[in-house]
Amino acid sequence: MPTRVNVAPEMLRWARQRSRYSIAQLTNRFPMLAQWESGSVKPTMRQLEKYAQATYTPVGLFFLPSPPEETLPVPDFRTFRDERNRNPTPNLLDTIYACEQRQEWYREFADSHGYRPTPVVGSMHLAMPPEVAANSLRESLGFGLEIRSEFPTWTDALRGLSEHAERQGILVMTSGVVGSNTRRKLDPKEFRGFSLADRIAPLIFINGADTKAAQIFTLAHELAHISLGGSAISNQDLAHIANGDRTERWCNEVAAELLVPLASLRTEFAESRSLSTELQRLARIYRVSTLVVLRRIFDAGFLQQRQFDRLFEEELERVLALMKKQSSGGNFYTTLPVRVGRRFARSVVADTLEGGTLYRDAFRLLGFKKTSTFEQLSESLGVA
Repeated sequence: MPTRVNVAPEMLRWARQRSRYSIAQLTNRFPMLAQWESGSVKPTMRQLEKYAQATYTPVGLFFLPSPPEETLPVPDFRTFRDERNRNPTPNLLDTIYACEQRQEWYREFADSHGYRPTPVVGSMHLAMPPEVAANSLRESLGFGLEIRSEFPTWTDALRGLSEHAERQGILVMTSGVVGSNTRRKLDPKEFRGFSLADRIAPLIFINGADTKAAQIFTLAHELAHISLGGSAISNQDLAHIANGDRTERWCNEVAAELLVPLASLRTEFAESRSLSTELQRLARIYRVSTLVVLRRIFDAGFLQQRQFDRLFEEELERVLALMKKQSSGGNFYTTLPVRVGRRFARSVVADTLEGGTLYRDAFRLLGFKKTSTFEQLSESLGVA
């Protein structure tokens, strides 16, 4: 008979709950899970290894007498209705750790190439009026309304804002999964994005599983955090941007003003027209989603709270329905530079071809294992 492993039932339960799984969701793969958690039956070593893989838990942790206290490596600005959800999932932790490794690599790369510190980092402070901060950030990024008008759609403008941020030395990464593992989807309810402040290698990660409407606001929000010179993880909600502590509220206000200047909106908004018509028209003017426009119409005082709450829910449902119709996936060599950031991808590929980075390290940083993939990526990036 196979040898059973003496694992505390509490540890098995912790690993499952940490991964946001119910017993029912894992029973097909582990029929004895309920007995394991009750302590009436112990798993074998092989079973424990498979369970560790299924719950994304390092197998060594199962031999601890009690669950470790896991803390996020960046300041947590998230707000929760249910505090039990505050504990980070393996998906969130692994994503942050991967981005920290990329940031560390890029910092050394930038330093060796004599890159100067990014001026935006730490250039602002909380005492600065959000309107002033947003205008300064808009100028620093070179992303005014005139530039935005050149983009065909607001989704193109989202890509454009990422590109403008990267030109200023900010790494921008957007992905809806952990690494390249499509089975490990990130949950927008847990987090929408985070920023890792650094003078030479500032990094922003956007949860790509979120709606495009939310992503552009998240990017603007994290840019505000970078401008304060601090790291942060956020789950800001367009419908409730007045929530949170002082820092989070300031970043929300700056983000909203960066995307849709209130003075401009008050001039452009035509109350005599139907709201649905105005949402579409203003979305085209500012190259943002209708949800962002709706939020700013409320901020400008054209809607009461109850009106806004109802209209926001209706518009969100419409946007989510459209999102479901859109095709997912895409060309790997097109999506990869988005996942890890085009600036980062080009730097890794170029340094590897020049002999500065080992191929195995480049594969780990970029998230694949084949040399042929690397060669095709370098060609698509124009670095070959």
